[in-house]
Amino acid sequence: MSLMKVDNLTTYYKTREGHVQALESLSFELNKGEILGLIGESGCGKSTAGFSFMNMISQPGEIIKGSVQLGGVDLLALDNKTHRKMLWKEIAMIPQSAMNALDPCYRIGDQIIEAIKLHFPDMSWNDMLKKTKALLAEVGLDSKLLTAYPHKLSGGMKQRVVIAMALSCDPKILISDEATTGLDVLIEAQILAILKKLKKERDLGIIIISHDLNLITTICDRIGIMYAGFLVEIGTADEIKNNAKHPYTKALFSSQIDGNDFDKRVESIEGVVPRAINPDNICRFYSRCQKASPLCSGSPPQMTAISPTHSVACFMEVS
Repeated sequence: MSLMKVDNLTTYYKTREGHVQALESLSFELNKGEILGLIGESGCGKSTAGFSFMNMISQPGEIIKGSVQLGGVDLLALDNKTHRKMLWKEIAMIPQSAMNALDPCYRIGDQIIEAIKLHFPDMSWNDMLKKTKALLAEVGLDSKLLTAYPHKLSGGMKQRVVIAMALSCDPKILISDEATTGLDVLIEAQILAILKKLKKERDLGIIIISHDLNLITTICDRIGIMYAGFLVEIGTADEIKNNAKHPYTKALFSSQIDGNDFDKRVESIEGVVPRAINPDNICRFYSRCQKASPLCSGSPPQMTAISPTHSVACFMEVS
């Protein structure tokens, strides 16, 4: 069952030099009880995509076109009041850097209750307190932390609190934007275990935005590869890991260190990422691709299905 349908989503940032084309014609569906990973190098547009899904792009950014359908409702077409009501209740985000996401002047419990009070104004104080304690327990934290201030918590504990806040209004979709960045390996594993448990128990649709290949291939059911603002390949985790088609996806995995094969030669991708300001209307990977042909310099390739679950945007692979 589809929870969210993204169609032709395009987001630009205005600068004096021109428009930074950060996200271009992004389309995919997120299903119930599924974890979808969006991965790519820094600057590929994955975080811009996350904020575009929430319709939270601020100036100088602007969503140029496209739609984000949640249960048949286009989140991008709503007025401000209706949009605010849907955030947290239908779709919520775990932001980057939990260290900075919490207000240092307010107790943990008050910060979680704030969202509950806003979206459920008729709920009694005792019920809100009971729900907040249950949320902390769900992410593995003691209810005693309700009265604690953020500075008393470790990085991993803060991350769990932010997850609890994101779950406070029972959303159907959860977006995790680099949620484990800055955490050690043990804490990262615990956070991933929490996300997997939440997917199973709440039947959530989860989007994980990351640049960590190992993380994405370990936890995700499907994976989307982004490059220079475009989604260039999407498929099941097994298809992307073991049967990648796009030259960039193959290069990305070739640049990864293999813990099971220390003799593996790690390969770099020659060249540089093209400028996102007023780029040429060609395949963005053209100048770095070893399979490039004159066909690739005409216009960017469209996403084409090569199986019911696997699509790629590459003239050479499709032909």
